[in-house]
Formats: sequence, structure tokens, C-alpha cells
Amino acid sequence: MSDENNLKPQGVLSAYDDAAKNNALIAYVLMILGYFTGILWFIGAIWAFIKQSDADRSQFNDHYSNILTVFCWSFGLGIIGFLLSFILIGYPILFFVWLWSLYRIIKGVANLTSNKSYDGITIPSV
Repeated sequence: MSDENNLKPQGVLSAYDDAAKNNALIAYVLMILGYFTGILWFIGAIWAFIKQSDADRSQFNDHYSNILTVFCWSFGLGIIGFLLSFILIGYPILFFVWLWSLYRIIKGVANLTSNKSYDGITIPSV
């Protein structure tokens, strides 16, 4: 009988994992909105950077790494694409960066809302 009391329903996250998931979702949403406003892209990355240490032992930790990777590469390649746009080669670079970042963010949101790590691995709750 004591074993039945200690069992958690499948799919129930600990408070720690739930907080990590919610903070990652906030960062993803801010970055998605950043496609329309610009400034929210930066705020989403800053949010993820600040909250990453709070999710160190969470199953969702790699989402924070994904958000920061997308931000850093997009920002750097975006600057290069902007500078090269004066000789027209920058436009394909900017399009590729936009497409790549959109894919990574959509994949992250899809896996996060399914309680999976960024790589799609479901880690059972403890």
C-alpha cells in the first residue's frame, strides 16, 4: 500500500522542472515575438541567460542552451549578412539565418510543450 502512495502519475513534472519549463517557454515566446518587434528577441535571450542557472539540473536545461545558441549565431551572422547586403550577397545569408533560427525555435517549442528535451528525449519525472 505504501508503494501506491509513492507513485506519481505519468507526465507530472516536479515543481523544479515545471518552473524551468515555464521560463524556457517565456523565452521562446519572447523570441518569437521578437521577429515582429526586434527588442523582444533580445529580451528573450536575456531572460534565458538569467534563468539558465535556475534550470541546471532540469530535464529542460538544453532548451536554454538552444535559445542562447540561436541568439548568438543569429546575431553574429545577422551582422555579417547586414554588412554584406551592400554587395547583395548578404540577403541569402539573412534569409538562411532567419529560416534556421525559426526552425530551431519552433522545434524547441514543440518539444518543450511535449515535456521533452530539445533533442526530443523524454526524461521520466522522478
